[in-house]
Amino acid sequence: MRVIFLDLDKTLLGEDYSPEPGRKVVRALVETGFEVVLNSSKTRAEQEYYRKAWNLSSPFIVENGSAVYIPEGYFPSDIVGNSGIKREGYHVIEFGRSYSEIHSALDELAGKYGLKYYGNSSLEEVMVFTGLPEGLARLAIKREYSETVFLWERRGFEVELEARGFRVLQGSRFINVIGETDKGKAAGELLGLYSLMGPVESFAAGDGPNDFPLFEVVDHAYLMGDLRHPKAKNISSVEEILEVIK
Repeated sequence: MRVIFLDLDKTLLGEDYSPEPGRKVVRALVETGFEVVLNSSKTRAEQEYYRKAWNLSSPFIVENGSAVYIPEGYFPSDIVGNSGIKREGYHVIEFGRSYSEIHSALDELAGKYGLKYYGNSSLEEVMVFTGLPEGLARLAIKREYSETVFLWERRGFEVELEARGFRVLQGSRFINVIGETDKGKAAGELLGLYSLMGPVESFAAGDGPNDFPLFEVVDHAYLMGDLRHPKAKNISSVEEILEVIK
């Protein structure tokens, strides 16, 4: 079995967030026999939108490794076992902190540091901050395990959040706040389930530092852009994966 974990922003998606650029790649991977697992900072609602557009039925990992969503019936019941919880047609294995905890912590710090994030921004502000069209912005607001800080008047809130047990991830534009987890931890758990069904060869593609923990747990890693990682091969576009993977 071959499994590939794919990031969304700046990997499968372009600046306009359309699913079209990634359609050819996803279709080709599926037709080649890959289990395509989205592993992104995006929410469950956002990923469901792209999974529907690409006709994916495999598990997916949300909000920087905060939870694995496994469609019910995807794995035999004896493999999934009693771990995780059942929710809206999924078997969910959670690793992160709840959104309410993160939101409350940011609310306490917002005035002191001049913070703007999903939880204290209007829909219109979210669209301006992110560049998302209205429909996708509404999906991005449906957060379960993380927050994104768009603006700050001064730094220092990161230290206070980390002292409370949260992880603070610096992105290219924004700062993400999650529990003590990462993309690699969640992917490792899912690979463990796949391995119960037989030998697994694993792949991953991403573009940022939040993908580095993922690269550590797979057999083959591909990194978009100019960053470097000792286990990853640099590529200029996700289409190059189709040339490398046969």
